[in-house]
Amino acid sequence: MITGSGVYHVVETMAPLYTAAALGYASVRWLKAFSEEQCAGINHFVATYALPALVFDMVSTNDPYAMNVRLVAADTLQKGAMLLGLMAWAAWPSSRCRGEKPGGGGGGGCNVAVSPLQWVVTAFSVAQLPSTIIMGVPLLGGMYGPASKDLMKQIVVMQFCLWYNVVIFMYEYMAATDGSTKAGPGSPEKRAIAAVERAHQVTVNVESTEHTRQQGMAVAGQQAAAALTTEVCAGEDDEGAEAEDDSLPASPSMRHIAFMTGKKVLRIPNTYASFLGLVWALITFKCGIKMPKIILDSLLTIQTTTIGLSMFSSGTLMAPQPQFIPCGYAIAMVSLVLKFLIGPVAILLASLVVGMHGTLLCIAVVQAALPLVVASFVYAEEYKVHADIMSTG
Repeated sequence: MITGSGVYHVVETMAPLYTAAALGYASVRWLKAFSEEQCAGINHFVATYALPALVFDMVSTNDPYAMNVRLVAADTLQKGAMLLGLMAWAAWPSSRCRGEKPGGGGGGGCNVAVSPLQWVVTAFSVAQLPSTIIMGVPLLGGMYGPASKDLMKQIVVMQFCLWYNVVIFMYEYMAATDGSTKAGPGSPEKRAIAAVERAHQVTVNVESTEHTRQQGMAVAGQQAAAALTTEVCAGEDDEGAEAEDDSLPASPSMRHIAFMTGKKVLRIPNTYASFLGLVWALITFKCGIKMPKIILDSLLTIQTTTIGLSMFSSGTLMAPQPQFIPCGYAIAMVSLVLKFLIGPVAILLASLVVGMHGTLLCIAVVQAALPLVVASFVYAEEYKVHADIMSTG
């Protein structure tokens, strides 16, 4: 059971974080010290430089040869099962929508290609990516002793090396899919523009014929010529339209989008940081090689800004909102259910499957109910996908 000193240690650790969030809120809400572009720049700095430095430090200082196999297996099992379940939910309305006939019934057609995947990323992040280092270490340290710190670090390493790269891949996939449908070569917008141009060409041909007819030529002959000319032009335009539609390339395939998304993910600093950190951890804990102090201090200077600026950025997001809870109370209640019910139940079932019990089981369940990790908000704000929900996690 957590002691009074443990409670004070938790408050002592958490108070500076929410101080940074309150300062960000006040700076935008009342002081008007930062513009929207400046706030976006702060968040971009965290996602591009500060967070990768923190990822590298966490991964490189964790001993991969001494990880608790059952804890890692249970954590991987519950996250993988929930992600597959959410993906199946997202694919169900999409397959039903693809089965409908084009133009059949209703308004503007189906638009579920992107929206369900957004909810998959958001629900998965809220339920499965807790703040194990910032809140988990002081809280569980007070409840179960200092040994829980190494266990929390192992879960964080799995988050950064595997699950955050999966989340970033889905973010990039959504961005690529949205871009191909909005500005693709065969998109409806370009077809509409081509249709307008063809209609304008037909109008010009008809007006030219009318002008010629009014020059005093024979009325009957001129009307017949005008009608014949219009029909010929219309026929040529129809043939040209069909040829142009056939010549327009189709939208990129899902395989091509996934391939390009994978290439882009490999160029993201977070991917490099997790991979290099894992490689260095394998070397240093096997061979006993120490990293030069000048590199350690350089990384420390950058990574210490991560948490504070992330909390500050979450405060700046909430400030312009008309409500203190930007996503609304209904969505906030759903996120609470995901965080404090679905997440702990999932890790409990996965832990029982792999045979985990005792104190280790208690640590796994408690850490699953911790608030959302700050990095999830950073990426949600960077990709503009439900950052309002992440800020209340």
